[in-house]
Amino acid sequence: MISEPATRPQRIWIVGVSGSGKTTLARHVAQTLGVAHLELDAVFWQENWTFRDIDIAQQTIVKFCEQHPQGWVMDGNWTNRLDGMLTPGQPGGADVIVWLDHPRYVTMTRLITRTVVRRITQKPLWHGNTERIRGWFSANPDKNIVIFAWRQHKTLRERWSPLAATEPWVIRLCGQRQVKQWLATLN
Repeated sequence: MISEPATRPQRIWIVGVSGSGKTTLARHVAQTLGVAHLELDAVFWQENWTFRDIDIAQQTIVKFCEQHPQGWVMDGNWTNRLDGMLTPGQPGGADVIVWLDHPRYVTMTRLITRTVVRRITQKPLWHGNTERIRGWFSANPDKNIVIFAWRQHKTLRERWSPLAATEPWVIRLCGQRQVKQWLATLN
């Protein structure tokens, strides 16, 4: 059971493996709280699936936080490029980190379905990028989102499990029932 927080968080960072529902949840939370939403993939990726300069990306995040002092919701992992800047307790950091830790079969089903639909519809993502069909056949996890997500599932558990066990600012949600219970605490 998810307990109701003493104070409602206003700066929320949502993390989880690809296909866990980070962006969908972030949009819903931002709407519920009446705060701005920033998808970190849009910050760190630029056109043609190239990485944005890390200093420019970090400056974009700082500016976003400054423009929304009343609160915000961000989604995406990117810990290797954030340098701790969203960690609770850091200046401008999140109040809480919500970790979507769904079973692997759930995230893989969602991810594969989403990837196929995006490819068929040619739905543009950030900066005009679209899903690449050649990535489906690559064994390289940097090119194949399914292999990347499969491997990240274990990596994220190793990163976030110890913090979820010791830090009150990490909220671990396992399954849609817990997501709904947590959302109810925000109303």
